[in-house]
Amino acid sequence: MNDQGPIRVYGWNWGRDEDRRPQVPWIGVFLVILGGLLVLKQIPQYNNVGDVVVLAAGLAFLVVWLFRRSTFSLYAGALLTAASVPGVVEGLNYTTVAGFGSVCYGVAFLFIAAVRAASRGGWGWQLVLGIVLVALGSSEMALPDLADVTLPLLLIVLGVVLLTRRR
Repeated sequence: MNDQGPIRVYGWNWGRDEDRRPQVPWIGVFLVILGGLLVLKQIPQYNNVGDVVVLAAGLAFLVVWLFRRSTFSLYAGALLTAASVPGVVEGLNYTTVAGFGSVCYGVAFLFIAAVRAASRGGWGWQLVLGIVLVALGSSEMALPDLADVTLPLLLIVLGVVLLTRRR
């Protein structure tokens, strides 16, 4: 008999966080989302299945990211979703204008930057790229003639900010 009391065990976990997080079969998530989006194809005016598949893949990666917090899933989900949005919108017989795709990618990078900031990773280069893409795309959407000078102006502003900020 042990007179010292109950036995206590302490331990350390070594390894990656991803190994301890719940395993989500992303292919199953993809199939569920794809099946749901193919219901969209049943709408008579919808005519493009390819974009629905890309959208399903993007949403599946985002669902996997929600569970596993994998950086790859976050980037793949955000960028695939952004890539599919213009085609899905056009597939629903809505017209898109030049610059709409750039805005979609900009929003994706702003989402990634917000996720990084919320997880105390800082805003990062994703914020700058997101702002530039949204600015370029929205200027092209609003004023197509002005779009040719928007990038040079943004580069000048970015250069001035970098030159004048404190080190």
